[in-house]
Amino acid sequence: MKAIHIITGVSALALLIIGIFIYYKFVGAPAVPPGLKDYYVEIPTNSSFEEVVGILKDKGVLEDEKVFTLLAERMKYKRDPMRAGRFELQPGWSLIQMIRHLRGGSQAPVDVILTNERLPENVAAKAARFLEPDSIDILTLFRDEDYLASIGYTPETLMSLFIPNTYEFFWNTNPKGFTERMIKEHDAFWDSESRRKKAEALGLTPQEVYTLASIVEKETLVNQEKPRMAGVYLNRLRTGMRLQADPTAVFARRDFDTPRVTHYHTKYDSPYNTYLYAGLPPGPISMASISSIDAVLNAENHDYVYFCAKGDGSGLHAFAKTLPGHNSNVVEYKRNLRRRGLR
Repeated sequence: MKAIHIITGVSALALLIIGIFIYYKFVGAPAVPPGLKDYYVEIPTNSSFEEVVGILKDKGVLEDEKVFTLLAERMKYKRDPMRAGRFELQPGWSLIQMIRHLRGGSQAPVDVILTNERLPENVAAKAARFLEPDSIDILTLFRDEDYLASIGYTPETLMSLFIPNTYEFFWNTNPKGFTERMIKEHDAFWDSESRRKKAEALGLTPQEVYTLASIVEKETLVNQEKPRMAGVYLNRLRTGMRLQADPTAVFARRDFDTPRVTHYHTKYDSPYNTYLYAGLPPGPISMASISSIDAVLNAENHDYVYFCAKGDGSGLHAFAKTLPGHNSNVVEYKRNLRRRGLR
């Protein structure tokens, strides 16, 4: 009897030790150590289990692959393909906690910041900095004319879809998902603050307002004079006068780094060159800021049809109603440059 009690006691102790070991290995021991450079794990779309294992090893949160595999199978985390996304781990998490989060926890979103991108390829490149898809994949969709037609755009008008802002996305959002989100944000923007009604009152579509706003965006950096600048261009449109906007000629030549606009730009034959063609160009010449869009929608009501830079370093412009008045402003502009030693 005594021997049986001893054996029973030894067995119980062994089971206790095994239980403690299992608990420590699976639950108690931290798998996610402190001091990592960052705690975000990005699992690409269509990853295999073996690829996920490699990612976790590289991250420094997986030491025992056999134990991880066993748990992943028991917890039904292992699948083909694996769940994709960007996940934030917490220092001190056990394997069980880490697997549970990778299996069904919330993704960690990323901020996609769109500001002053000029061309669709710039938007694609910017989005690809934050999201999983390659810029080429995004740009391929942007150049799919059948897809663009299905959402109401052309390659020329596509830039009017993008409203500058910071947007929260899941990292593994695909190109169509990105574009569909931009459509929702675009529609929400135009549905607010009576923007659609204001565009209609001007006799313009939202895309045309955006195109004009992109010109205003490139003409002045001073928000306070944008409504006046917009008024000038609207006056020119109403009277059939050519817009003669330097930024459109620069865009036509794609000579974005030029310090001066010359005949090389203004004589270049392109539908974007408003020195040669009346009306608005086929589409925006850049992304337009919200301040520029609203400046067009709330343009000043005046009789100015001319403007030129003051040349005094303020970044402001002098406006005129007549050509003689404009010529006087040009003389003052040159005088200011000389005073500043720039000419």
